[in-house]
Amino acid sequence: MIEEKTVRQAVEEWLEGKDYFLVNLSVSADDRIVVEIDHADGVWIEDCAELSRHIESHLNREDEDYELEVGSAGLGQPFRVLRQYEIHLNQPVETQTKEGRKVQGTLLSVDENGFEMGVLQKVKEEGKKRPRTMEVPMRFAFEDVAYTKYLIKIK
Repeated sequence: MIEEKTVRQAVEEWLEGKDYFLVNLSVSADDRIVVEIDHADGVWIEDCAELSRHIESHLNREDEDYELEVGSAGLGQPFRVLRQYEIHLNQPVETQTKEGRKVQGTLLSVDENGFEMGVLQKVKEEGKKRPRTMEVPMRFAFEDVAYTKYLIKIK
């Protein structure tokens, strides 16, 4: 069986000095290897192919047969690592809490404990007759969130 540690070392070696980052890496019991990478400007197929060749150069098919899949994290997929939040700052996102509540808004900030979204809400201002729609900041702890993903809006 191929060890995840071996694949991770090869991936980290390839990532060194690049703006790409690792989102997910898994090695199943039947040696199916899945590597997902991301980049602030998107992932190029040529770079996935290069990373795939780099990983293969660290493995030996003579010793073990394996299936290798290298790709991007996917535009509509939930964020898995902090860096994905960071590259989507000031962009529309959707979050679902573990209680099942979906919230859409603009990703305002993120740190190692959670993130803040600007959510449109009707707010009644003092001295005004009618409520106004305003962006209100809402804080979410990572431990309370089922998923967060980039919100694709089609006009």
